[in-house]
Amino acid sequence: MAASQLQNPLKTPSSQLSIKKHKPCFLKPRRLTVSAAHPHLNGRKLRVAVIGGGPAGSSAAEALASGGIETFLFERSPSTAKPCGGAIPLCMVDEFSIPHHLIDRHVTKMKIISPSNLTVDFGSKSLRAHESIPMLRREVLDAFLRTRAESAGAQLIPSLVTHLEIPASSLSPYIIHHTVNNSRKTLAVDVIVGADGANSKVAKFIKAGNYTCAIAFQERIRLPDEKMEYYQNLAEMYVGNDVSPDFYAWVFPKCDHVAVGTGTVCGKQDIKMYQRGIKQRVKNKIKGGKVIKVEAHPIPEHPRPVRVRGRVALVGDAAGYVTKCSGEGIYFAAKSGRMCGEGIVRASEGGEWMISEDDLKREYLMEWDKKYVSTFRFLDLLQRVFYGSNEAREALVEVRGSEYVQRMTFDSYLYKKLAKGDRWEDLKMVFGTFGSLMRCKIVGRDMAAFNLQLFHE
Repeated sequence: MAASQLQNPLKTPSSQLSIKKHKPCFLKPRRLTVSAAHPHLNGRKLRVAVIGGGPAGSSAAEALASGGIETFLFERSPSTAKPCGGAIPLCMVDEFSIPHHLIDRHVTKMKIISPSNLTVDFGSKSLRAHESIPMLRREVLDAFLRTRAESAGAQLIPSLVTHLEIPASSLSPYIIHHTVNNSRKTLAVDVIVGADGANSKVAKFIKAGNYTCAIAFQERIRLPDEKMEYYQNLAEMYVGNDVSPDFYAWVFPKCDHVAVGTGTVCGKQDIKMYQRGIKQRVKNKIKGGKVIKVEAHPIPEHPRPVRVRGRVALVGDAAGYVTKCSGEGIYFAAKSGRMCGEGIVRASEGGEWMISEDDLKREYLMEWDKKYVSTFRFLDLLQRVFYGSNEAREALVEVRGSEYVQRMTFDSYLYKKLAKGDRWEDLKMVFGTFGSLMRCKIVGRDMAAFNLQLFHE
């Protein structure tokens, strides 16, 4: 099929769309030298399909459509959402213009509870007066971002993508096979953005390689009013072998209920046992509650070996952009989608020119890695140090008791910038961490010996 014969399901021709009048402030176009290998698309705009309508896909589609690209957003289940704790960094509210009415709770207090039930209040003193951790429901956020992408000019296609035909040449289109209301259809596009989650079909079609996945499991529980009042602006994190062998469990407040859940990589077959563990730890706090929804979903543990191949780019969970240690993914999904969309707009000069794999790597992948690869590596190190045993988890909670550690943590998390610390305080933090690890390992051995003695008695 020739490029000029690409199907266009838009009812309104691209030339008549009002979105071409708008240039959002987040786009930073720069002039490129276009070679003969990048032909001008006479009479039409670059056509891009975004597969997956979560934060990554919707943010990509919005950036693309706002930049003049003919954009199609595929989402198989617009009414559903991925199971998620729902916390976002404070900077995301302004950066992505998230309306405040979408936010269920503004968490200003956190508790982190160790295996021995040592509890550290996290944030009550270290958060500034204007700071909080926004909590929202994914179904609410995802619907809003999709609607905004449509308003920018993207066409939403509620459809299940079943197959991709990979082109034989650098100028031929990708053919997307999909089903709408049990009817099989095809669409030809120039570029594809895969934003279809941890089990990405797009990644499989381009042979992007596998990665290790964790599983997240949570129950939404509606509590009696007096119980819900306790979680008004409080979130809790629990660590221990009883709730997860390599991650943490949580109780996060929502609009009229709490999300109680856990996650694991190495113990996926026992996820329900760990869920029972966290419910046992919080049984008095959720007593009388009613489970209104049960959710489970895979979560990537590291970036895929390949994130760009041909004229296909992966973003969000499909690319593996979930941080170790914290399990954060919403912000990085939306950010990667936006950066990818902006990169395509720049490389194609507003949709006027065809782009290549090298363009995607330069304008999206290299920019992403330069900005965030060190963050992912650092959090991977923290996970390996602090989540491997109950002794290390005791040290983690003990270290979090430092107001300086809390302030540095919040500065980095809330604003997604490397916090600038005090050298002397940093040195004390390093020595304090080593001290906590050594002390907790000794305590752990003593506790194990004590338990063994009780068993024999």
